[in-house]
Amino acid sequence: MRLLWGRGLQLFAAFFLLLGVNARIVFAQQPSPSSNVKENQAPIAAAPGPGTAVSVASHEDWSSLSIASSDLHAADPFLGEKDEAPEFTRELIQVKWRAGDPIDLYVIRPRGVEKPPAILYLYSYPSETERFQDDGFCRRVTKDGFAAIGFVSALTGHRYHMRPMREWFVSELQEALVTSTHDVQMILNYLSERGDFDMNRIGMFGEGSGATIAILAAAVDKRIKALDLLDPWGDWPIWMAKSSLVPEQERPNYVKPEFLKQAEPFDPLRWLPHLESRQVRIQHVSDDTITPQVSKRAIEAAALPSVQIVRYDDTRALFDASSGGRLFLWIKEQLRTPAPPGGLKANVAPAIPQTKNVEEQ
Repeated sequence: MRLLWGRGLQLFAAFFLLLGVNARIVFAQQPSPSSNVKENQAPIAAAPGPGTAVSVASHEDWSSLSIASSDLHAADPFLGEKDEAPEFTRELIQVKWRAGDPIDLYVIRPRGVEKPPAILYLYSYPSETERFQDDGFCRRVTKDGFAAIGFVSALTGHRYHMRPMREWFVSELQEALVTSTHDVQMILNYLSERGDFDMNRIGMFGEGSGATIAILAAAVDKRIKALDLLDPWGDWPIWMAKSSLVPEQERPNYVKPEFLKQAEPFDPLRWLPHLESRQVRIQHVSDDTITPQVSKRAIEAAALPSVQIVRYDDTRALFDASSGGRLFLWIKEQLRTPAPPGGLKANVAPAIPQTKNVEEQ
């Protein structure tokens, strides 16, 4: 359940982040975007600080999921810190292509693999980046020679700052979904430019709103070959009317025809049928109340016949099936060998189904 207290803490943390009272390296923040961003035009970036090359006049089209209709220019990536462990290396890199919205990108690579396949990890609003700093998590996601790329979506964690508290992920749904979908494509561009990943074997694990963004991104970017989706949000008219995440005092705003009309082009129900060339698994947990049961069934119905559907009675069952890193086995299996000409290999279920407990995995 989203709480005002939770958003208050995010603002409080962001305030101190701006003052530089963070124990680790804190990147300089640009001023908040002006209101014309909502008219799909990003403001001109401020003058760059030391060691940062910032592009100017970036234009972003919020009406399109593809970055093809936008003109986003990436600043030079900035390495904030690098950790060395016996099994992996972990880089914290600031990437930026939007004024006032630097992104903390965690690039976690397995030792001894020159060009590993990579899986993007995007967890649900209101997640933070702490899991990507956890050595146990990093060992699990890099096991068997896979790289992990971690970040948070727009209006989430360190990316939620200098905004009125009434503006949050759901109230600004079009902005949150579209800009995050653009972020996925820009991150893939960055990984490609690095040249140290196997770009023919890219997957994405998404949970909640992160799963929704994964669907939207894969629909417009065929570099994503496999998707593992845990309790995706969607079916917006029902979701807005019944989701436990939406505060009752705000719900009337989100069931208005004008709001739903704005959200409708970015409903995953529209985009799931466009994933015919990808390996997809949808996992639903029955006691998750953020996405209503009727919406879960609608999402499953919109999926292609090739999509694997896994249902769990409750979070405990999910955890029992997939703790200790087993959550990630399925998507790794889909990327284990390059896709053959003419399509991906058959969708083979793992021996043990996979999980959701976000904090544990």
